Amino acid sequence: MKPTKDKKLFRHTHDVIVRFNEVDMLHILNNAVYFNYFEQARIKYAKDLGILPRDGITFNGSAFYMARNEINYLKTALFEDKLRIYTRVSYIKHSSFGFDHIIENVKTKKIIAEGTGVLVHVNPVTKKSIPLPKDFLDKVANFEKEVNIIGE
Repeated sequence: MKPTKDKKLFRHTHDVIVRFNEVDMLHILNNAVYFNYFEQARIKYAKDLGILPRDGITFNGSAFYMARNEINYLKTALFEDKLRIYTRVSYIKHSSFGFDHIIENVKTKKIIAEGTGVLVHVNPVTKKSIPLPKDFLDKVANFEKEVNIIGE
């Protein structure tokens, strides 16, 4: 799915400042770090919604596995830039769901990257996908303005 750049659809943000160890010798943010920022934003999103506990990352004995991660780099970020990561769940299926992200340079208000990710709810012992619990669906549906629930 193509990510949206419409910031009005995003209700969750997470700010970061580009650190020295995240840039190359030209002071440009390393491309792999964007995925770390997406992951930090997803975890903060899940904790803020009460999907994950405030301490730790366990989800009632089950787990979320990343099945897909995609990014479009639009502009560069530099050392000490303040970035805002916008995060939303765009759709929910039986045992998986999709995140959209955009990263904005706070000072310039320019979107520097956009991305999507798919997570699958998994039993960590059997490594098989399992249905998302109703509590998860309720929390996301109550928070998001627009989330496509597929196959209810």
